[in-house]
Amino acid sequence: MDINTQLIDMDVLIGEQIIKNVDDSYTILLNSRLSHERQLECYLHAINHIQSNDFEKSNSNIIELEAHKDKGGNLNEM
Repeated sequence: MDINTQLIDMDVLIGEQIIKNVDDSYTILLNSRLSHERQLECYLHAINHIQSNDFEKSNSNIIELEAHKDKGGNLNEM
């Protein structure tokens, strides 16, 4: 699986955006305005979505709730 990453200037309220490309690769757009630590958190969040095949699911609310659960099933802060 190919994953490309780009830093782009976005509104500070947006951490990352993920694009599934026509060749089934992914592009993760990270906000260049965020700290390195926050960019890493956003990158790992995006990787989790890709590894969980979230692009094949239809309910984004459930996808985000699942993405923010810890291993014990508790919700982490969003």
